[in-house]
Amino acid sequence: MADGLHGTRCMRPHVNVNTAERWASALGGAAIAAAGVRRFFDADRAAGSLIGAAGAALIWRGATGHCHMYEAAGVSTARDGDTRAHLSGDRGVNVEELVTIARTPYELYQRWREFDWLPRVIPGLLAVERMGTNQSRWIARGPGGYRVEWTAEIINEIPPELIAWRTSEPSDLVSAGSVQFTSAPGGRGTTVRVRLQYDPPGGKVGAAIAWLTGSSPAQRVREGLRRFKQLMETGEIATSASNARMAGDAR
Repeated sequence: MADGLHGTRCMRPHVNVNTAERWASALGGAAIAAAGVRRFFDADRAAGSLIGAAGAALIWRGATGHCHMYEAAGVSTARDGDTRAHLSGDRGVNVEELVTIARTPYELYQRWREFDWLPRVIPGLLAVERMGTNQSRWIARGPGGYRVEWTAEIINEIPPELIAWRTSEPSDLVSAGSVQFTSAPGGRGTTVRVRLQYDPPGGKVGAAIAWLTGSSPAQRVREGLRRFKQLMETGEIATSASNARMAGDAR
């Protein structure tokens, strides 16, 4: 019996589906499964069961990252970690947001560069953990409350003007971006410009879903910059109905 117990292993399915497809499968599967449940309780039990089973299969595909059809065909779309390849052409979604803050570039650069306090101002960002001088681990809530994690690596830094980064493995998404601090004309302070390019979970469909649910990176960056401005200029962040809604998305 002991030999039998020790000889039994729990085998995890081999991951052969990339993160974008996994998110698309999970989100689509959840919608299909919900439709199946509604059909089942509308007295069409046979059709409801079939639809629900199809949704469950997609959810399983998204959760495990394994596709039996891919395995049979010898296909794998799992990512190889090449940020440039995944953001080339029309694959990536581009975000650009800016705000003018009545502080010097040096003050804003120094504050932003600390990173681990950014969850205070960026909706949905749960934590930033420093891993060294140029690497950090970011944890956020994605659409539907999914937990998303990525490793960011600084690839270019010009104090106090620029911080540029890209994701590296292990990461649940692929992105690259920069934040620039430029003196505003007329001594009005500093223009903070955030540029972000990312390959969203679920591709362009996933980006559309995120936008419709009010939790897209563009909306979060815009709100984060607004809060950053308030914090740096007044020392506090004003609350509003918009803040409350986005806080709810983050939970």
